[in-house]
Amino acid sequence: MARSGALRGNADFRRYWTSETLSTLGSYVSYIAYPLLVLSLGGSPAEAGAVATCAMAARLIFRLPAGHLVDGWDRRRVMFATDVVRAVGVGSIPVAAAIGVLGYPQLLIVAAVEGVATALFSPASTIAVRDVVPEEHLPEALGRSQAAAATASLIGPFVGGWLFTVDRVLPFVVDSASYAVSAVLVARITARPEAAPASGTADRSPVAGLRWLGRQPMLLRALAFAGLLNLVTASAEVAFVLALRLGGTSPSGIGLVMACAGVGGVLGSAAAPWIVRRLDPGPLFLLVGTVWAAGLTLFATTSSPWVLGPVLVVLVLLSPPAGIVVGRAVLTLAPRELIGRVSTASGMVTAGLAATGPVLAGAALQALGVSWTWLLLGGLALVITLVSAGPLLRTRGLLTVRPQPSEAQPQTKPGTAAEPEGAAGSAQDPAAAGTPVGEAGR
Repeated sequence: MARSGALRGNADFRRYWTSETLSTLGSYVSYIAYPLLVLSLGGSPAEAGAVATCAMAARLIFRLPAGHLVDGWDRRRVMFATDVVRAVGVGSIPVAAAIGVLGYPQLLIVAAVEGVATALFSPASTIAVRDVVPEEHLPEALGRSQAAAATASLIGPFVGGWLFTVDRVLPFVVDSASYAVSAVLVARITARPEAAPASGTADRSPVAGLRWLGRQPMLLRALAFAGLLNLVTASAEVAFVLALRLGGTSPSGIGLVMACAGVGGVLGSAAAPWIVRRLDPGPLFLLVGTVWAAGLTLFATTSSPWVLGPVLVVLVLLSPPAGIVVGRAVLTLAPRELIGRVSTASGMVTAGLAATGPVLAGAALQALGVSWTWLLLGGLALVITLVSAGPLLRTRGLLTVRPQPSEAQPQTKPGTAAEPEGAAGSAQDPAAAGTPVGEAGR
């Protein structure tokens, strides 16, 4: 209770958490609307998937330089500037629609701009929580961010689908407004980042995060599995929306089905401490892969939203515990002066292949049809899980490995790595929300 009271009295954390929650909610509202808007403009399923791929690819390309820059910049200013850029970019969609010039190329450009801005925002947000919250309250703070992201994933898709039914650009109005409000709240944060450790021997290279990850075999095995499986789950996210729409489901109905992922996220967040205490990382990751393989194969047998929704709850249920394992390992084991670059490097590993998922899903639906697309994705998830079984079972001590000494410090703080009740970082990006191991930061 004392810890909760301390956080309630932390005005900077309240601003950080509120801005993050509103911004994430807005993104879930618009995320479901992007493919629906492309289809409403006469685009193909592949073109609809390409918009999400464009945003994810932009994020991927700018990850390394973003992490390097954020390690030396004021995170509050980075978050403010990127929120403003995203508010203007997303807001250009309803403006263009109002004057009758909205087209597919603009959606690609906005997706790319939003992706670049998010590449900077994500590591800044991940580190900023350590600037506004004392070390002893970090697990609770990260847990609140995880719960807020799960709640946003529950509400956002349904609201987005309903708003799209009212007016196809209304979800983007809401998302743009959420970015604007987030920027105002971030600007009011008074805490400033700690000074970086002074040392002439510290690694200042943009690829320092990748080099550090290369020396963490257990963490790297978990991230590699997540990266492979995220290709499947990122494909599935877009396939859900497109398959339901092509099958005649209304936008509000699609939003309701996709909100089931949020139900799974909320339940998974609540059960995460219990699950992480009882399952070692390796068996947990293998269970995630097995559940996804079985669920996607089941989708090939039915297109009923009444079946897809409950199964989607089960699929996403284990995502928060898996995200907690990897996110806590990254946040607590990485040297503080490298945390931004390590965060972005781990994101590159987990999201690199996933960036191609949406466009591949759209192309598969066009070429193979709905049932064969689900069978393809389910089979791929099974193969990835079987091939990864041996390496994953060697990640038993992932949460108990002691932080390695950094080049700039005698020893980084061990943080709370022994307590599985923590969290996986800050709010997830909607594009990664259904993935088994999400990314820290939005």
